[in-house]
Amino acid sequence: MPTDNNIYAWILPVIVAIASFVAAWLMYRSKIQSAHQLIEEDRQEAAKLKESAKEEIDAERRELKLAAKEEALQLRDQVEREVKGQREEVEKAKRRIEEREDRIERTGTELENRADNLTKKETALAAKEEQIDELVAEQNQELQRVAGLTETEAKQILLSNVESEITQDANNMVRQILAKAQEEADRKASDIVTVAIQRCAVDHTAETTVSVVPLPSDDMKGRIIGREGRNIRAFEQVTGVDLIVDDTPEAVVISAFDPIRREVARLSLESLISDGRIHPGRIEETVERARKEIEEKSREAGEQATFETGVTGLHPELVRLLGKLRYRTSYGQNCLKHSIEVAHLSGAMAGEAGTRVAIARRAGLLHDIGKAVDFERDGSHAAIGMELARSRQEPEAIVHAIAAHHEEIPMESPEAFIVQAADAISASRPGARRETLETYIKRLEGLETIATSFEGVDKCYAIQAGRELRVMVKPDRVDDREAHRLAKQMAERIQSEMEYPGQIRVTVIRETRSVEYAQ
Repeated sequence: MPTDNNIYAWILPVIVAIASFVAAWLMYRSKIQSAHQLIEEDRQEAAKLKESAKEEIDAERRELKLAAKEEALQLRDQVEREVKGQREEVEKAKRRIEEREDRIERTGTELENRADNLTKKETALAAKEEQIDELVAEQNQELQRVAGLTETEAKQILLSNVESEITQDANNMVRQILAKAQEEADRKASDIVTVAIQRCAVDHTAETTVSVVPLPSDDMKGRIIGREGRNIRAFEQVTGVDLIVDDTPEAVVISAFDPIRREVARLSLESLISDGRIHPGRIEETVERARKEIEEKSREAGEQATFETGVTGLHPELVRLLGKLRYRTSYGQNCLKHSIEVAHLSGAMAGEAGTRVAIARRAGLLHDIGKAVDFERDGSHAAIGMELARSRQEPEAIVHAIAAHHEEIPMESPEAFIVQAADAISASRPGARRETLETYIKRLEGLETIATSFEGVDKCYAIQAGRELRVMVKPDRVDDREAHRLAKQMAERIQSEMEYPGQIRVTVIRETRSVEYAQ
């Protein structure tokens, strides 16, 4: 039989094994419970995240709906404004058409009345002529009886007595007809010039000054001058300009008679300053590149001028010389802009006068072409322009108009007179010459400032190159009588406070509008 020690030795490992198993099982059970708890917590967290995401999605959806509604409202407002503007334009056009129809009807009625009156007058004149013939026959018979003369002798006596009176009456009538014809010609010429100016009321002014090139710092002046002045000497020799480096802070001045040389020098100096490398070799390269750039800009400016005026078929050399006028000014007026304006004015005036519009416009564009090279050749710019146009196979009518626009040769065509008149209009109109661009703009602003200082003024505009001030007043605050008084007061203030060429027309407009929409 086994002993007690052997039994204990056998039971103890069994108990230890059972205890270990129980402990392991309890630990496993605890881990499973912990895992289930973590899973449950993750599920709750996931549910919370899902609910939060759903709320965010709903909020974003609501925001998108609101934004879409707001955009739809804005589009609707914009469409309504556009439709309203179009309706207003249609109403304006309708009113203009109705006014024209009314004028036509009134004119037709007046013509019918005049025709009736003329018919009545013709009938009365015919009756009077019959009475006169009868009276003349009776007088002739009475004269023959009293004087004892035949009809032939009486006629000779009457003719000799009346001849002097008829001659005097005829001379008076001729003078009256000539005066009336002169007055009518002056009025017609004034109408043509006025219509041409109204079609081309532009303001092209430019200042004739030396070119000033800004510097990044005064240290750049030393680099421009160079060691012992070699850079500035090389620059002046290559460009043909005078470079003035004085005490002016951060700036140098370029002075030259030739505006194209001055522009080439300005572009070259700006390029050298930007690059930083200034030495004689670099100066020559930069100046040559600037010359090519100016040539290209001149060609483009000439092509743009021909396109703007509708002149075609010009010789490429004439186009290039025309573009060079972009860098030329005369009494502060840019020559290229002046030539374009003269072309428009000449075409408009030729159309009104019934002459050749294309010839007048082409001659107006080329009338100052000689100014592109007049500092290189001897003679007036009109004579030089004539030679240039003739050498490039321009029609003789164009050549003649160019040569005659300053009356250096007698004028032989209507187009020559038109070009001369257009040149004078462009040069002498307000805002063209004898005042700088700043002075011209300041004068226009002064006109508008005077107008807006009056009570009841809604809007005001200085138009027609400053020759007219158009003022719109508020109809609920200014009546018709007050509008006349405002126009008079504005004219008096302009006359007393401002200096201006010619005269300025003040137009006060009072307009009441009632607009409703049927929907």
